[in-house]
Amino acid sequence: MGTTELIWNGVAAFLVLSIYSFLYKDNPFYKFAEHLVVGVSAGYFAMILYYNAFLPKLIHPLSSGQYWYVIPGILGLLMWARFSRKWQWLSRPTLGFVIGSGAGVAIPLYLQNYVLRQLSASMLPVGFSSWPQITNILIIIMVFCALAYFYFSKEHTGVFGGAAKFGIWTLMVGFGAGFGMTVMGRVALLAERVVFLRDYFHQLWNAVF
Repeated sequence: MGTTELIWNGVAAFLVLSIYSFLYKDNPFYKFAEHLVVGVSAGYFAMILYYNAFLPKLIHPLSSGQYWYVIPGILGLLMWARFSRKWQWLSRPTLGFVIGSGAGVAIPLYLQNYVLRQLSASMLPVGFSSWPQITNILIIIMVFCALAYFYFSKEHTGVFGGAAKFGIWTLMVGFGAGFGMTVMGRVALLAERVVFLRDYFHQLWNAVF
């Protein structure tokens, strides 16, 4: 490892330790690393928007004679009026356009992903000739029981109450699996950082001694 790479890895190791120092208590090292992440992220995304949105979607079309692009350019400039109490009303047309177009794009996507796909995922072949068909029966039962728990127009007693109670267990299994996956992801990130620190300090020891 060269000297330059060793120095940059040392900076990275310092920032990693600064972030994890919050596990002890809030301190200036953690605040420095936190502010650095926020500042670098803001600058990085500003450059992405500049080169991937502002230039190709406004400046380049205008320079090639597509002058109708000046309309979204003006709408974008009006967004800056939000910083003025006197002129902030000028940003309302832009906000209305953004919210309306965003809703028009998001609603069909949500309907497709969270309604239609969920319905199609529960329309499974069932039977007792193979293990997947048996598990499909269990999946369908768990789906209906989970829905029964959220059905409040009927008192949760008797058979319906038992189904609702089984629906609670179904929800707990789902929440537990989701939480477990989240924890596993965080532990994987921690393990990767620990390996990085181990390798860096080993290389630093070899370089110094």
